[in-house]
Amino acid sequence: MNKNVFDQPDNFTNRELSWLEFNQRILGEARDRKNPLFERMKFLSITASNLDEFFMVRIASLKDMVNAGYQKKDIAGMTAQEQLRALNEKMQAFCEKQYTTYNRALLPKLSEEGLEIISFSELSEKEMDFLEEYFHKNIYPVLTPMAIDSSRPFPLIQNKTLNIAALIKSRNKNKKEKKEYDIATVQVPSVLPRVILLPQKDGPKRKCRVILLENVIEHYLDVLFLNHEIICSAPYRIMRNADLSIDEDDAEDLLKEIEKSLKMRQWGEVIKFEYEERMDKRLVKYLKKQFKVHSCDMYAFNGPLDLTFLMKCYGIEGFEDLKEAPYIPQKNKKLRADKNIFNQIRKGDVLLHHPYESFDPIVAFIKQAAEDENVLAIKQTLYRVSGHSPIIAALAQAAENGKQVTVLVELKARFDEENNINWARKLEKAGCHVIYGLVGLKTHCKIALVVRREADGIRRYVHLGTGNYNDSTAKLYTDTGMFTCRNAVGEDATAVFNMLSGYSEPANWNQLIVAPIWMKKRFLEMIARETQNAKEGKPARIIAKCNSLCDRKIILALYEASCAGVQIDLIVRGICCLVAGKPGVSENIRVRSIVGTFLEHARIFYFYNDGNEEVYMGSADWMPRNLDRRVEIVFPIEAPDLKEKAKHILDVQLRDTLKAHCLLEDGTYRKVDRRGKEAVEAQKTFCEEAIAAANESKEKVRKKRTFDPLFSPQEAE
Repeated sequence: MNKNVFDQPDNFTNRELSWLEFNQRILGEARDRKNPLFERMKFLSITASNLDEFFMVRIASLKDMVNAGYQKKDIAGMTAQEQLRALNEKMQAFCEKQYTTYNRALLPKLSEEGLEIISFSELSEKEMDFLEEYFHKNIYPVLTPMAIDSSRPFPLIQNKTLNIAALIKSRNKNKKEKKEYDIATVQVPSVLPRVILLPQKDGPKRKCRVILLENVIEHYLDVLFLNHEIICSAPYRIMRNADLSIDEDDAEDLLKEIEKSLKMRQWGEVIKFEYEERMDKRLVKYLKKQFKVHSCDMYAFNGPLDLTFLMKCYGIEGFEDLKEAPYIPQKNKKLRADKNIFNQIRKGDVLLHHPYESFDPIVAFIKQAAEDENVLAIKQTLYRVSGHSPIIAALAQAAENGKQVTVLVELKARFDEENNINWARKLEKAGCHVIYGLVGLKTHCKIALVVRREADGIRRYVHLGTGNYNDSTAKLYTDTGMFTCRNAVGEDATAVFNMLSGYSEPANWNQLIVAPIWMKKRFLEMIARETQNAKEGKPARIIAKCNSLCDRKIILALYEASCAGVQIDLIVRGICCLVAGKPGVSENIRVRSIVGTFLEHARIFYFYNDGNEEVYMGSADWMPRNLDRRVEIVFPIEAPDLKEKAKHILDVQLRDTLKAHCLLEDGTYRKVDRRGKEAVEAQKTFCEEAIAAANESKEKVRKKRTFDPLFSPQEAE
């Protein structure tokens, strides 16, 4: 069959519109009454955070294309201008739905349950007294009121900051002056808590009243502008273009170049102007002119700006019954914390499934390597790490202990650039050899290599993962990782680090599939193999779990496979540019997305291969950026028990009937039709299984310690 038959715009979905569908699914969780109330509040906060980043990066990128006169169409046949028009309409509707959810679905329910988010008009006299003192002691000293007139131009407003604009009138104004008012603005300090808890008496019923910082500042504006009458005021906020553009070929020092670009991010082009809909029209008109924004980039909201404050409300104590019960990651039955981790890995490959299983063994792997006198070298890639990373501390300690430590810190990890610069400098000071990525490529792979001297020679221990070496997000993101000391993988791991540090590529690879070298080619070959098997009448099956799917060649190969009869199931969390279930194109392709308590982040790929099943995991999504413009690693799962564990993860997610959404042919999603189906929630199932396995392991250890006879060393052998 001619592949060009499939390569038509109506066989693809625009990636930005597909992303909006993903955020819609999260908003759906905020609106779902089956979810605990505080979880719904958290999901609404996440939609706001997601949308901010979408504007600063994706919308900004489209605007750059329009400004540059770029006319090339995307795979769905849309120019950048057409995409912006379609997105603007949908985003306005999405934001309206956000605030309907906040005002009608959440606020009344929260109030019923004892959490009241109030305005000044609802304060009691005692609360007013408390806030007056709080304002003068804690808020007033931090504020910088700015009046705007002929001698004081409009100030530069920083990206994402919350501000209050006001029309003010001097009480001492000369009657001959025609000007009726001046403009003033004040930034709401991000260094102060935005959610202020008001004092409450203990009573029989739970009660917590909070007020937002901007409401307090707005109420006391007259204190800031003495001898002025406040005619009107309202909060506003802007988004700026935060998509870093760095010419690496001309950047002699990448670290300094990125630092400079980070400062520029604060003052990029304004791409979104948000304000409360009660804002006076004169203020709106003035600010629109100052920010040079088009009407379609202005968003008026019926409620507080920047709904991410709801995450702070989520953290208020005393409402645990309105949240999901906290889950504690369990120990993997193959790894004991009190034992030498290298001895345990030598017994066989170990597969970890986070956050159901603890991230601690990965931290222990680096910590033990730092202290082990037989360890000669540690090499690791870091993309995003936590604020107080135990891995960074262990790597620094290893260097101080005389180990050869090489760390690739990816400075271009979006919105983590500053954090990574700080870590890179700390590691360098400790004596680590730090590599700042490769020119033109982001290093996104997750790999750690420990070289150890043992009785039978040098042995290499490797950890490969789908997620970042971040102990904080490991409790929130679902990821998988594998420990191994197989020689074939160790040789490939060494080759990866040699490539990263010395630009040398090996003549051949044993098992690791590496992008941008040959990963896309390998995936296309595996899809083609299933296609050929189906054409020969053999059973053929593909299951792929990833975060995003938008690579044209991969999608076309999947369409061809579908038409040949390959049964294809895709578990795609976010963007999916593939059209599912279309007659003559994708009838045998089913796509689902799971939105739950944890963020789905693992990438797992399964190919039936005529009964010789192959399973791979890795850091790469099926996106051009991952396959063509990043250093990524996908690794095979070979041990039979580990392969079964990986297949089980896919199977449970394909059986999910509570949190799974199915992709329809029109590009929208709907929850799984549960009629006649067992109630399955994949994430809860994995939690329960991990707890059961950990308890079983504890029981075995207890019995072993009690009943095992003591053998002499000779008998034990």
